[in-house]
Amino acid sequence: MSATASSRADPRVVMTCWAVFAAANVWLMWILPGSETIPFHFVWISIALVFGLNTWPLRAMITVLALVTVTTGAVMVHHALVGATRFEETAEIPLMAAVFLVMVWHVRRRQAAVADLARVAELERHRVEAQQVFVRMVTHELRTPITVARGYVELIRGEPDGAAIDEDCAVVLAELSKLDLLSHRVATLTQLDGPQPMCEFDLDAFVERLMRRWSPVAERNWSVASDAGMFVANEERLQAALDSLIENAVKFTEDGDTIEVRATRDTGRVAIAVRDTGMGIAPGDLPKVFDQFWSGPGNRSGAGLGLAITKAAVEARGGTVTVASTPDEGTTFLVRLPRQATGFGVLDAEPNPPRRLTSAKTISTGRGRR
Repeated sequence: MSATASSRADPRVVMTCWAVFAAANVWLMWILPGSETIPFHFVWISIALVFGLNTWPLRAMITVLALVTVTTGAVMVHHALVGATRFEETAEIPLMAAVFLVMVWHVRRRQAAVADLARVAELERHRVEAQQVFVRMVTHELRTPITVARGYVELIRGEPDGAAIDEDCAVVLAELSKLDLLSHRVATLTQLDGPQPMCEFDLDAFVERLMRRWSPVAERNWSVASDAGMFVANEERLQAALDSLIENAVKFTEDGDTIEVRATRDTGRVAIAVRDTGMGIAPGDLPKVFDQFWSGPGNRSGAGLGLAITKAAVEARGGTVTVASTPDEGTTFLVRLPRQATGFGVLDAEPNPPRRLTSAKTISTGRGRR
């Protein structure tokens, strides 16, 4: 309680009391030549205490310090000149001023450290709040498919024997698939900041496998080209980032549209572009495409986590992802990954030469099949 009360003391009252106390000790120094050591030190001790109770602005502190130094110094020099004390004792004046300045320096350093800790604590508080909001939003996203699935299960249970229930079962399976996908993406987001093992692999072959895996999903004109060569990264993270971009391209294209993936090697980085000829994105929506739970215009289904996963995965490893789009013409997402990176890095000196797929020409995987 005493510390709290002291920290809240009225600065004007404290300064008034100190001024009276300091003046009384200076007067004692004057009238007690040869015995001025005790009141001299009382003055300096009191100024240190007052500074600790109420930290002064720099200008006020320098003014008070100069006043105390000149006043006590004048008394000490006068006593030395009249022979009441040895002149060597006047050396205490600059020494005490130096000690006080050192104390002020340490106090200000501590104040700066406390301010830094307060800023870190505030950032942590905002992070926890954002995490809580994220959890609440995920819970909201999960609630709808769970409710729908439960309702259809109740309908199935109430059907008479022999009734057709295939459509109801299909709805339940679709909603449960959404839950599975959403939980997988939430798990992916929570694991992006953690360390993951990396390995060297052929990015050209990786991109080709990625496209061949996606080509049966939808009736699109699938195209791939890569001359990036060997690459060092965590394959699962890179695949999660690119899967989200390709899934987004499928979501906003129709049968017969083109989806193309190109990986190129540039000075100091690797660039991977995912381009489609779909409906495009309105200019007003472009700043929101990487926001969590933004699932795009219209009635397109989705949890709104795919592009957030891409952005988090790429930026966590020092890369960037950008989007360019023209309504009714298509969209291009461009991922740039630096050569030097913790998770998505390429080797400065490649132990193996890059393997180029068909001389880096476009490889068409043909139209997808349902």
